[in-house]
Amino acid sequence: MYDVAIIGAGIAGCSLAYELGKYQIKAVLIEKENDVSVGTTKANSAIIHGGYDPLPGSKMAKYNVAGNAYIKELCGKLDIPYKQIGALIMAFSEADESTLEELKNRGIRNGVKDMEIWDKERLHREEPHVSQEARAALYSPNVGIVSPWELALALAEVAVENGVEVKLNTEVKNIEKTDTGYSIETNQGVIDAVCVCNAAGVFADEVNEMVNDATFKIEPNKGEYYLLDKSQGNLVSHVIFQCPNENGKGVLVAPTVHGNLIVGPDSQPTSREDVSTTAEGLSYVRNTALKSIPDINFRESIRNFAGVRARTKEDDFFVYEDPENRLFYNIAGMASPGLSSAPAIALDVIEMMKESGLPLTKKEACMDTRSVVRFREMNHEERTALIKEHPEYGKIICRCETVTEGEIINAVHRPIPAVSIDAVKRRCNAGMGRCQGGFCGPRVQEIIARELKKNLKDVPLDREGMILITGETKAAGGEQE
Repeated sequence: MYDVAIIGAGIAGCSLAYELGKYQIKAVLIEKENDVSVGTTKANSAIIHGGYDPLPGSKMAKYNVAGNAYIKELCGKLDIPYKQIGALIMAFSEADESTLEELKNRGIRNGVKDMEIWDKERLHREEPHVSQEARAALYSPNVGIVSPWELALALAEVAVENGVEVKLNTEVKNIEKTDTGYSIETNQGVIDAVCVCNAAGVFADEVNEMVNDATFKIEPNKGEYYLLDKSQGNLVSHVIFQCPNENGKGVLVAPTVHGNLIVGPDSQPTSREDVSTTAEGLSYVRNTALKSIPDINFRESIRNFAGVRARTKEDDFFVYEDPENRLFYNIAGMASPGLSSAPAIALDVIEMMKESGLPLTKKEACMDTRSVVRFREMNHEERTALIKEHPEYGKIICRCETVTEGEIINAVHRPIPAVSIDAVKRRCNAGMGRCQGGFCGPRVQEIIARELKKNLKDVPLDREGMILITGETKAAGGEQE
């Protein structure tokens, strides 16, 4: 019997697992995929929003502003790439300029500090590649960029170090209320828990309806993106938005923490698992982005991708204890700014648990920090010392990103092991560069197979079933060692 079971290992579930790891309880994080952060958490804009956009008084406003501050602290403690670069919301018309004033006033009401409206002269001085058609911009200095999957992974790994269990490849089929709590039926057997937290992303409404009448409905919404080579990474120094519209915050242009340029997303209704890209969607993203930054060279694109956001018609988060089912919590509707808000939501849910009588006693000591070896960021002396002690760090596997065999081995043996090529990619950047794993991918696959003592063909690209190798092409190829 677990004290708390969390369903879903995206940023919301991992944030809650991290916070629960600080308490003397038995907790488990349940995820149907073979890794954490493989849904919306790995396929978004990677922006820590400022909090000027949500309606005052909404849960989005409350948690966005609180999460913005907390994430900066977490990234420092957990060695997560994060940069507070600020955002510019640009106006192209007189009506847009009025919208900037509205956004500024909304931000002030939400508690966002130090916002300014820049005139055309200052905007173009600070961002020389911005379109000459831009008339003004709202500057919000507290906006940041982050590596979202690394953040989720770090939170989950520290949770594991503090005693939280993680059950991957475990899909929830049904939940029944019992005398002692809840019985969770999965494809791996039954999991019993006193308390259940539903953080299932685009499937959160389905999980809720396993124990309750329909109280909210997820309306999946897809956004498509371009990721451009580092040759474009210095084109802008802030997150560049256009004035928001009925479809959300619109197409942004922003540097990434790894030095690339990200452009997107569009906004279109979709199914829960549709992460396909389309010519129409990408064309819209490209043409809209060029309105902001005409100098973007889309021939430098190295990857297109899409992510599905868990929107609701209410356009707000659903964070509450079910009134009919004590100690059953929903953390749902985690569309933008879900990434920015999740750590603050986790703290609030724990307070809800305490108020409902779940015994939560802080541990006298727990792990609250971690560090990661990033060979590419080391100086010559540091690299020499590391290689002398661990020779495997002297072999570069991913030349685009300067990732060593030692880092890949470490990724495979982390508290939540990397079992796929993309799982390694999310942990240490191997395959993130211009060739997108074209050269290093096969070698990464070999290292995973060797370290986990698996057959090479059993190492997937990402999720279970995404098989790259089905057999040998030549009969004389010999047996794999």
